[in-house]
Amino acid sequence: MTENTKIDFIYLSEQDMIRAGVTDMPGCVDTMEEMFGLLYHGDYRMAGANNDSHGAMVMFPENSPFPNMPKPTADRRFMAMPAYLGGSFCTAGMKWYGSNIANREKGLPRSILMFTLNDADTGAPLAHMSANLLSAYRTGAVPGVGARHLARKNSKVVGILGPGVMAKTSLSAFMAVCPEIDTVKVKGRGQKSLDSFLAWVQETFPQITTVTVVDSIEAVVRDSDIVTYCNSGEVGDPSTYPIVKREWVKPGTFLSMPALCNIDAAMEEKDVRKVVDNTGLYEAWFEELPKPAHKYVPIIGVKFMDMISEGKMSKDELEDIGKIVAGDAPGRQNDEEIIIMSVGGMPVEDVAWGTVVYRNAIERGIGVKLNLWDVPVLR
Repeated sequence: MTENTKIDFIYLSEQDMIRAGVTDMPGCVDTMEEMFGLLYHGDYRMAGANNDSHGAMVMFPENSPFPNMPKPTADRRFMAMPAYLGGSFCTAGMKWYGSNIANREKGLPRSILMFTLNDADTGAPLAHMSANLLSAYRTGAVPGVGARHLARKNSKVVGILGPGVMAKTSLSAFMAVCPEIDTVKVKGRGQKSLDSFLAWVQETFPQITTVTVVDSIEAVVRDSDIVTYCNSGEVGDPSTYPIVKREWVKPGTFLSMPALCNIDAAMEEKDVRKVVDNTGLYEAWFEELPKPAHKYVPIIGVKFMDMISEGKMSKDELEDIGKIVAGDAPGRQNDEEIIIMSVGGMPVEDVAWGTVVYRNAIERGIGVKLNLWDVPVLR
């Protein structure tokens, strides 16, 4: 039998990714829902001893004898996020990125991301792709899955803190699953980001008839059916993280939290349902971090782990969206429930959406074919 050792793969630029459907938010929400079902049944692997790690991060010291070593400024890191996902995907991949908040001064995104998709059998590369849009859309789609199962179907008002990329993709996902939304309240720090967000909403969702800029976090939350905090900020002191106070939250609110967040004691009470995107992810973070862990990872699900450790919450109070998606746990049970969902982000999401986009690209003849080798020199 003649061996076929030739390996080609495709490179997808950001424009190629757009042509291959990376910005199809309804499709991305459906893909994330399928991924959560596989997560719940265990047909996946991520890094770490428990196969649930967010990834491996390179961080920099405060003081280094090497003058060219990067300084540990805000969001300054390199990170690798590998995963395998089974089911209809049956692929592996890794997102790799560098992040530096000072990039914005150069007109660049805070993080610059690439994703490599691999054949799960041979390990051969299938694609190397621009991943900023891939990551942004899969991140926004997860709140959409949450809203599909946990928000009131007639939700009309969305409150947003932080009018950046994550706000745009989260709102896109909410619109995909709650089509009656007609009002948005938004709080931002700078006029430039607010103007960009307002223009984007007007152009993208003309059915949203009322968009209001508010000047307090309380105003973001009050009278909103769906609330999301999408802001960036300094990590290290949870008392400075944007808070949710129970007195602001009306009955029936769904809160989606993919960024810095804290809650008051009343929000900690048992009658507020607490959902995470993957319990194992937070357990892995909690094992890896000093305590209290919320000091180091500002996602609200990490605070839930601190609360369990401190005896303020029992582990069985923590709900997994995968179990809800699979139908083994209830979604929203009535119009009065307050439900808060933590969104931590996982590399299996990149593998899922990256696989769909890659298959679209192959089908449509998109991308640049690159050759790894015809015959490997070493084997």
